[in-house]
Amino acid sequence: MRELKELIEKYIELEEQLDNLENEEDVDEELLENLHELGHEIDHAVYHEEFTIVYNADTEDEEVVALIISDEESDAEEFFIPVYTSEDEAKKAIESFVEESGEANFACDKAVGNDIVQAYSEDEEFLGLAIDAPQCDFVIFSESVHDCSE
Repeated sequence: MRELKELIEKYIELEEQLDNLENEEDVDEELLENLHELGHEIDHAVYHEEFTIVYNADTEDEEVVALIISDEESDAEEFFIPVYTSEDEAKKAIESFVEESGEANFACDKAVGNDIVQAYSEDEEFLGLAIDAPQCDFVIFSESVHDCSE
């Protein structure tokens, strides 16, 4: 799991470097290639990684917490499933969920990245996974999660 966190931190760092460039002419092809390769490594890591997921233990079917992205122009409520690289990260998230919602009965479970994506793949409003949200603003879209060996 530590390797995935390090990959994400490096990706965010490279993305910030790219964002800080003045114009497109300053873009270094090597930077873009490194960013692409790192993104591909993250896709593979997420596919195989076991994450901690948080669910609301008060609901009848123990509903997994989702981060809803709503568009004012549409009734659709697209969503990400937040996943956590450690139980400590999940506990931090639960604290913020309790602050936001006032609900206090959350629990955790473990699941592999690909299994989570597959479980929601039929839902047209499912966008992907949010890793260590809300502490880290890193999302990976469901179609990116893959394993080249398949």
